[in-house]
Parts: sequence; C-alpha cells; structure tokens
Amino acid sequence: MATDLLAPPGKSKNTLQFVPELVYFEPDSLNYPKGERIHEWATAQGLPIKMTSSHNRITGFPGDSELEKYKIAKRTLVVGVRKTLKFDTSKPSAEYAIPIATGCMGHCHYCYLQTTLGAKPYIRVYVNMDDILNAARQYIDEREPDITRFEAACTSDPVGLEHITGSLKEVIEFMGRQPLGRLRFVTKFHHVDSLLDAKHNGNTRFRFSVNADYVIRHFEPGTSTFAERIEAAGKVAKAGYPLGFIIAPIIWHDGWEQGYAGLLEKLRAAVPEEASDGLTFELIQHRFTKTAKTVIRQRYPKTKLEMDEAKRKYKWGRWGQGKYVYPDEQAQALREFITERIFEQFPKAKIEYFT
Repeated sequence: MATDLLAPPGKSKNTLQFVPELVYFEPDSLNYPKGERIHEWATAQGLPIKMTSSHNRITGFPGDSELEKYKIAKRTLVVGVRKTLKFDTSKPSAEYAIPIATGCMGHCHYCYLQTTLGAKPYIRVYVNMDDILNAARQYIDEREPDITRFEAACTSDPVGLEHITGSLKEVIEFMGRQPLGRLRFVTKFHHVDSLLDAKHNGNTRFRFSVNADYVIRHFEPGTSTFAERIEAAGKVAKAGYPLGFIIAPIIWHDGWEQGYAGLLEKLRAAVPEEASDGLTFELIQHRFTKTAKTVIRQRYPKTKLEMDEAKRKYKWGRWGQGKYVYPDEQAQALREFITERIFEQFPKAKIEYFT
C-alpha cells in the first residue's frame, strides 16, 4: 500500500496535512462563516469545487475499479450542516460522541469505519458549530451535578482536519469554560501546533494512538509516524493538556512481546516528566466482523491483517451483532504482559480499560 494517500499531487510524504482532491459544498453550508472560510481555502488551493443538495446524492467516484473509486472517495471532502443533534453514546470512553466530522483521511486496514461508513468513505465536516455546542451544553445540564465526557474522535480524526475547519479548537475552548464538561479525542496525526495555545483549562484529554512498530508499519498507511506522534505528545503535555495513549488494536503477531515492550520503552524515553502524573492508557485488542473482513480484503487486497475465524473467539455485541476477538488465553496474555510493561515504565499511570 502506498503511503502518499494524503499528499497533494506530486508529493509523496505521508505526513503532510490532508489536502482533498475534490470538495463538495451543501448549499446551506455557505450560509455559515465557517463554510465561507472553507470555500475560500479550497479556492485558494485551486481545488475542484462542486455543489450538492445532500451528501447522500454524491455517487459515481471516478476510477477503473472499485478499489480506485474507494481511494478517490477517501480524498473527497464534503462541507455541510449537521442536522441530527442527538448525540450517540460513546462507552467506555465517554458518555457521548460530539459530532464535528465524519470520515478519516488515514488508511488503517483494521479501522471500524471501513464498515461504519460503508459506501460513503468520503470526509464530511460540519459548519454549524454553535448548534452542536448548544446541544452539548444541554447534555451537560441534563446530567448536572455529574461531569459529562464527550468523545470527539468516534467517527473521524479531528486533528487531521483542524487546519481546514478549526472546529476542534472551538470545542476545546468551549469545554474549557464548562465546569462539568470534559472533552476527549484520539489521533494518529502530529499536526497539533494550532491547538497548543487553546484555553483548555485542563478539561480536554489529548490522546495519541500508538502501537508496536509491526502494526504501524503494515496496517496504518497515510498516518503520521510513531516518532512524529510522540514528539507531538510532548508538545501537548508541555501545553498543559492531560495526556493519554490508546494502544489499539493490540495485535498478536510474531515477536509481539518485544514489539509492545519496545513501544512502552520508547514512550518512557519520550514523554515529558510533567505528563507522568495522570497519564492514562486504554487497551483494545484487535477484533473484526465478517462484514469487515470482506470489506477490508476488497479495499486492501494485499493486507497482512490476520482475520481467521478459526483462530478467534466469537463475542456478542450490544445490538445482537457479534465480532471475532482473541481467545481468552491469548487475550489474557496480551492484557497481563502489556499491563505489566505499562506499570514498569509509568508507575503512576492509570489503565482505564482493556476490551
């Protein structure tokens, strides 16, 4: 898999900020200042711009094969208005998912968005942020006096879009003003500089997705390198954000012990001392559904991702749909080994969950 899927034509670095090849605008989006600003940005970039009455009407991406059409769809940006202001739940990470974007420019083979977004893998950003933040305030008020946590990365990687939208900084500063509101998000990108001066008031936990070298190298094309992510984590910690790491998906592979031990050693060497107190980890083992397996093999036909049902345990989900996870013995081995390595390197850290 090539690693230049984020880059403008003629570029090859996989760590450049995302520049789409095509931008659609829903008509109402241009009635908002953010929509106007994105239109000006796209025009200045010389990008093809089209209008659409609804993102649901976008069909027929160019390409000689379904795989090529998929790649082009992933490089398409749709600017619109978020009409549904009922937030989804986001357990175990948070009480609610706050919707500021949908779709991701990364090409992680294992990603659950492969099936969640189905035939609509394009990236959508929303311009009616006042509506979204007002809805968040209502959720906070309903749960008073309890703290309400919001996850901003359930359906996208908002850091990778921040240079286009500025929406993540808006949410961070909104939550900074909420005594009972908290924000969480996770990223695989290192483009954090515009967020370092945000007035977060300690109410936003900035998390980075990290993994063994084998996993990043084989299954995470189109994302920032491990070294870039960790350098960004250091910047975030020095800016006073509470810091966390998500190790996901944890993948059983030849040499996995050395891979995950090495990961924690590198983190220990790179994380500033001031970030050690209050550091959190979330651990998620690899899982897949039969539908996901079919989609992943269509979109990444040369993937080395192991998806053999015979080697897995079937686990029922909340909505009656199951997924394949590691058998109990393997899952326990992964959990115990990584947990021990975390506490060796970060004695004061908190492991929020293993799933």
